[in-house]
Amino acid sequence: MIRAARADGRTIAIEGGGTRGGLGRPMQADATLSTHGLSSITAYKPSELVMSAQAGTPMHEIDAALAANNQMLPFEPIDHRTLYGTEGEPTIGAVAACNVSGPRRVKAGAARDSLIGVRFVNGCGDAIKSGGRVMKNVTGLDLVKLNCGAHGGLGLLTEVTFKLLPKPQRTGTLVLEGLDDACAIAAMSAALGSPFEVSAAAHLPGERARTLLRVEHFAISVDYRLGELSKLLAGYGAPRLMDEPESLSLWREVRDAAPVADSAHPAIWRASLPPANAAAFVAGIKTAGLLRDHIFDWGGGLVWLATEAPALETGAIHAAAALAKGHATLMRAPDEARARTDVFQPQTPILMDLTKRVKTSFDPDRILNPGRMYAGV
Repeated sequence: MIRAARADGRTIAIEGGGTRGGLGRPMQADATLSTHGLSSITAYKPSELVMSAQAGTPMHEIDAALAANNQMLPFEPIDHRTLYGTEGEPTIGAVAACNVSGPRRVKAGAARDSLIGVRFVNGCGDAIKSGGRVMKNVTGLDLVKLNCGAHGGLGLLTEVTFKLLPKPQRTGTLVLEGLDDACAIAAMSAALGSPFEVSAAAHLPGERARTLLRVEHFAISVDYRLGELSKLLAGYGAPRLMDEPESLSLWREVRDAAPVADSAHPAIWRASLPPANAAAFVAGIKTAGLLRDHIFDWGGGLVWLATEAPALETGAIHAAAALAKGHATLMRAPDEARARTDVFQPQTPILMDLTKRVKTSFDPDRILNPGRMYAGV
């Protein structure tokens, strides 16, 4: 299909489950190529903690197979349906293509850190395999990491292989209430820097501000670590232990950015930056009159922002993120706004030249997801 499209000079939009269509710049492709028919788990041996699956395999099938063996994907991938109001089923290929990660990323790493093998078809129609089903595989160029987060611009993923982790026996969450942004980030930094293995740290500001600290795995270990963490954080207030069902539900909301996903917000951004700069970053946007809502994840290293419409026209969010030594992505906005503004953090001329050359080496005629990440690429 890709060879035929290239021969005819047609461009292709790659689609998985159709749940992340609002991510990236809008495309005007000649045809859509779906991975819907590539749907099966091709290799899974629980004892080896590795799974391979075709790119179109729905995430609910992946999760069910892993749950049956008390295992999970380490990086807790976000479900974008909450943010975009879409239906359909997210696919494992899109998780890899978009480097989709959630709250556990602060401890377990991103999707790209667990991805150890890919098969894909590049813009020339060549089928390529990189990596494998073993943890240490360093033969050749690292095309695995290069394609993870490329948003389908370098090739259509047909199969992905992830390493796994055992599912926690127990999850416990401590809640500190009433902290402002700066104090909450200080508390989260103290918790993440402790020896008590906090697996997620988030702050939900507002009238009922809550700072959430999650501890996981064996029950006896979780009980001990929660107790020690409570002592460590006594200077920030009296931590409350959340019931496990409430804890699991709330972390799903944090994972999916539900607290800022109100459909009335003109624009939603995702900024990654050093936690020490996060409070000042948000305060600056608030002072400029652009902030509607926000939450912190990854101990302050990830900020979800809902902003006023003028933030789309001025480049203020990207500029503020760069000043804070980070980067920002416009996660949701009307198509016309995403077409005329930078969605991803603008690159320097040197990096943009490198990006174009990498794109050309995989997709010489730029037929795959053209302009999805950057205009003209």
